[in-house]
Amino acid sequence: MRHRRAGVHLSRPTAHRKALFSNLVAALLTNERIRTTDAKAKETRRLAERTITWARRVGDILVKKADRRSEEESARVVHAVRMARRIVRDRSAMTKLFDEIGPRFLARRGGYTRIVKIGQRPGDAAPMSFLELIPGEGGGSSQSTEKPSAKSPKTPAKPTSTKKAAAGQSAARK
Repeated sequence: MRHRRAGVHLSRPTAHRKALFSNLVAALLTNERIRTTDAKAKETRRLAERTITWARRVGDILVKKADRRSEEESARVVHAVRMARRIVRDRSAMTKLFDEIGPRFLARRGGYTRIVKIGQRPGDAAPMSFLELIPGEGGGSSQSTEKPSAKSPKTPAKPTSTKKAAAGQSAARK
């Protein structure tokens, strides 16, 4: 039974599976969009969201200069970096995670990624999808501000007589 066992095996040895997901998360953080199978995307999403959360939790501390941080704040940053480093082993992805991606999602409490299904792979018909980071509050704020302004305030509809409307419809039919 698989009770309380999180994660998928994907028919790979443990070391291969950990390296695969580490590389996928690093590619997602670097490129902000990757194309992979549905099963890999779902598991990569789980690991990427956890990693982004570690960076987001110390995002307010990272804005301060290193010499201005208290010992407790420095310890929190070191701990977050080490926890994220367990999953992401790529140095450039780590710097982007803590410098850009973490602060981008400061106001968001989860749901940093989206999976978009794109059909089947030509060779073996494996279900494929895009795994991408959603636009953050800082980068994609233009979309969120355009939606409310695009709506016009509701104006009360003018009452029309049902007899006039029925007469207009019957005249249009002739």
